[in-house]
Amino acid sequence: MEVLMIAGLGNPGDEYSHTRHNAGLDFVNFQCSKYSLVPKKEKLIHGSYAIKEFDDFKLIFLKPSTFMNESGKCISKAKKFFDLQTSQILIVHDELDLPNGYIKLKKAGGHGGHNGLRNIIDQMQGDNNFKRLRLGIGHPGKGKNVTTYVLKKASKKERSQLEKTFDNCNSIGEIIMTEGWEKATMHFHTSKGASIES
Repeated sequence: MEVLMIAGLGNPGDEYSHTRHNAGLDFVNFQCSKYSLVPKKEKLIHGSYAIKEFDDFKLIFLKPSTFMNESGKCISKAKKFFDLQTSQILIVHDELDLPNGYIKLKKAGGHGGHNGLRNIIDQMQGDNNFKRLRLGIGHPGKGKNVTTYVLKKASKKERSQLEKTFDNCNSIGEIIMTEGWEKATMHFHTSKGASIES
């Protein structure tokens, strides 16, 4: 059976709940809610997971319990735990370089300055062949303001835009698995008004 693991990056704890940096984790929580899944903790992978099975494939939703800059610890352990290839992993993360609510799908690549992605690549010995769903959170304008910006909660308007994007992308895992990566990128580019990078 074909498998896709969808992992959402963020920081654990109530103080970080719904902050901009937790957009990826929030997306996975949204997906679990959609499928009525309750993730279970697994010490071996430093996180929690839930599985949704379909006739021909299954989706694994992963929530690291590590902080953002140690995300790779969970992702690399989960890769081994579920016996996956790197290409079977979709990392969902916040993206400063996209307007709030915009998305880009990307097949592989570097970390682009994102500490979570950087650690994942490091923990997987330089293997960066994992897929990404980049969730735009906007940029504060000045580099010195980035840390404060990403660790703050978004405004109600921004949050509403982001949650609308979550809803628009609620079938993304199914579409990737049933129609393939290229068709999935085209689907979300044309029907969702999102910006897609294959």
